[in-house]
Amino acid sequence: MSRVVVALGGNALQKSGAPATAQAQLDVIRDTAKHLVDIIQDGNEVVLAHGNGPQVGRIVIQNETAKDMTPSMPLDVCDGMSQGMIGYHIEQALDDELNAREMDIPVACLVTQVVVDQNDPAFEQPTKPIGPFYSKEESMLLEEKGYHMVEDSGRGYRRVVPSPDPKKIIELKSIRALVEVGHIVITVGGGGIPVIMDENRHMQGVAAVIDKDLASERLAEDLDAEVLLILTSVPKVSLNFGKPDQRDLDQITVDEANAYIEEGHFAKGSMLPKVKAAVRFAASKKGRKAIIASLEEAKQALEGKVGTCIAN
Repeated sequence: MSRVVVALGGNALQKSGAPATAQAQLDVIRDTAKHLVDIIQDGNEVVLAHGNGPQVGRIVIQNETAKDMTPSMPLDVCDGMSQGMIGYHIEQALDDELNAREMDIPVACLVTQVVVDQNDPAFEQPTKPIGPFYSKEESMLLEEKGYHMVEDSGRGYRRVVPSPDPKKIIELKSIRALVEVGHIVITVGGGGIPVIMDENRHMQGVAAVIDKDLASERLAEDLDAEVLLILTSVPKVSLNFGKPDQRDLDQITVDEANAYIEEGHFAKGSMLPKVKAAVRFAASKKGRKAIIASLEEAKQALEGKVGTCIAN
């Protein structure tokens, strides 16, 4: 049996082009749960993490739209709200799928805080996209409100916020205790709620969204997992993605992956943080490996049949 930390990408939570309703999200997550239970049924000990970019962005919009009726909440609180909402849907979908297969495994969702460095340069250079896509004209209006807007992968413009590096998971002891007694734990949702800690260990939330792949890597190290499985919408990591000379990668070393990063092969808003997280985990201890694969092929990826494996 392997301990596997699974990082769920946006396609595991929301279908492109579908309405952004609670029911639509739950329907997608029910399909996701089938793939997750497949790998649990194979005997793997699974801990789940997930993103929250579109969801937290919409929560912020809801807050700001209703600010004249009720006070809007800061971004760190919105991070916590998105953790609870998405975690609830994953928890419900997993429970239903486990029950359908007569598998008696408890599921727990834990709202999680993650310490970041208040001097992290990310606070001066926002890069993490959140919320929906906008036209160029809409983005210019939002910039007048003080938002940082960038063009995202040719699909339109999105708001970007700081994405500091995760340093410490506050609730780690609770996560570990639940894992050790056989729970499937959903944690560091959306990368965790970003907090800074002073010399007296007092915590304060900050306006940021931590990258879920890097937070998942931190979690995988801390839990001494054997595998970090990053599930996304593409079957493999590719060089020259989307070009006539695209080359898919099956197995690469940490050194090879770092070289590809230096050569600029991976997009900042999509594949780059996944490869960086995979490299960080594979390099952290001999015998560890990271796999980047499509959600639909999660089981085959763990069996070494598909996906991109990064190891030393």
